[in-house]
Amino acid sequence: MLLSQTQPAPKVPASLLFMGLTQLRKGHWVKGWAFFAIQLLTLWFLFDIALALKGLVTLGDVAQVRQGFDIIPGDNSIFMLVEGVIALIYCFLFLCVYIVNVKDAMSSLPSDASFTGQLRQIYDEKFAFIMLSPAFLASIAFIILPIVITVLVSFTNYSAPHHIPPRNLVDWVGFKNFIALFELKIWSSTFFGVASWTVLWAFFATVCTCGFGFLLALALQKKDIKAKKAWRFIFILPYAIPAFVTLLMFRLLLNGVGPVNATLNAWGWDSIAFLSDPFTAKITVIAVSVWVGAPYFMLLIAGALTNIPSDLYEASEVDGANKFQQFWEITLPMVLHQVAPSLVMTFAHNFNNFGAIFLLTEGGPINPEYRFAGHTDILITWIYKLTLDFQQYQIASVISIIIFLFLSGIAIWQFRRMKSFKDDVGM
Repeated sequence: MLLSQTQPAPKVPASLLFMGLTQLRKGHWVKGWAFFAIQLLTLWFLFDIALALKGLVTLGDVAQVRQGFDIIPGDNSIFMLVEGVIALIYCFLFLCVYIVNVKDAMSSLPSDASFTGQLRQIYDEKFAFIMLSPAFLASIAFIILPIVITVLVSFTNYSAPHHIPPRNLVDWVGFKNFIALFELKIWSSTFFGVASWTVLWAFFATVCTCGFGFLLALALQKKDIKAKKAWRFIFILPYAIPAFVTLLMFRLLLNGVGPVNATLNAWGWDSIAFLSDPFTAKITVIAVSVWVGAPYFMLLIAGALTNIPSDLYEASEVDGANKFQQFWEITLPMVLHQVAPSLVMTFAHNFNNFGAIFLLTEGGPINPEYRFAGHTDILITWIYKLTLDFQQYQIASVISIIIFLFLSGIAIWQFRRMKSFKDDVGM
């Protein structure tokens, strides 16, 4: 008869209650004290963290009031929202550290290494983590935190004139702002008008810039072109000059009484409303964008052209292909294969190209049918006006979320369709 042997129950690590205690018992002084210090720090600020989380839920209960000449301060809803988000992120990070602490306590073996030896061992084993930690914390502070705050603001009524802290409180309104943007005509007509122009602007600015850069690269590739270095230097000058300076220069040249119209008037021609006519202004901003960005694509495509084997052209000539067929079947596909990722990134850049629009036209000319937007305003310049000029932060946050979702979807879809992306994944 076999006697069953009972297995001893696994011991619950002391680090479940006191972080780092099991590590200290096993001689892991560095990790033990580090985990214990994190727990002490959290306990020290536990009351403040709880208040911050409560403020995130309520966004304040006491509004600012005036009694005679005295102002009695109340709750600042936006400060409470930001502090609550910081507390929420800290709680999430603390939970992650706590889980790591428990797993380490259950897997660690006793150690008799010295304090210095343990430091050296942790440095060797966790080198990548140590080096990436500052970048990780910076990403949380400057990327994750603003994104979370923007998303949360879109669910509030944070706007002028009745809900601007510290004078007034801000409240949660759910999806009311999203519904208003698409259903209220005062917002929906502006949004769809600005959004459609934004897509057209980004598309034509990208395609025309790439196309003109393509033509310049093909011209410089011709063997019978003389002084190629001089021409290349001339073509690259617009890209060498800061775009900020170039845009302001064109704004000065093309305004109603600028040098261009003055020259046209001197020749007996009427002035052209480059920046004040809605249709002409849109053509102007696209043309100036081509001027600024074409040299970049010229250099990019010129490099791609040098990677095309000349044997392909020689073989196609033997088969009777003409110049157009060589361009369509050989040059264009192989160049697009290399520059397609840059095209997607340029489209995303132009979609949010604040400077190209604002520095040239400031979104004008005025469109009386739009709310806080002009004829050439794109979504990002409209957001700028909504926030800094008119304090409509809730609608601006909704638009920012839509831009993020749209560009993310376009980028993912387009990259997955690219042959260059598939080749990289296959590798």
